[in-house]
Amino acid sequence: MSESIEAFLLKFLKFGLVGFSGLVLDFGVTFVAKERLRWNKYIANSLGFIVASVNNYILNRLWTFHSADPDIGWQFSKFLGVALAGLLLNNLIVYLLTEKAKLNFYLAKFIAIVVVFVWNFLLNYLYTFTR
Repeated sequence: MSESIEAFLLKFLKFGLVGFSGLVLDFGVTFVAKERLRWNKYIANSLGFIVASVNNYILNRLWTFHSADPDIGWQFSKFLGVALAGLLLNNLIVYLLTEKAKLNFYLAKFIAIVVVFVWNFLLNYLYTFTR
């Protein structure tokens, strides 16, 4: 990892833009599942998170990290492992903030997304997209 700080920050910015597209998908899917379909909030939250994770893998592989790793299955499994650990962290934060701190569900979800964003970037930078 001998890249410049500028290259690192550019990846962080791109990861953030990809993450924003994931945020829109995440909130959209979560809203439809929770409010329209009346699913349990944690199941709706998980579905939104998973849909966003798949979107984010594809965009980060192609645009953020310019990965040419031919072993896409292994790389995707690493990405999903990071995302699933992030999902557990996300749901834990949502639970603590809604049930214990009594915050609004969507505010709690936003806070969880910000925390998990940093988690996801660092682990994907250091583990998933490194050869």
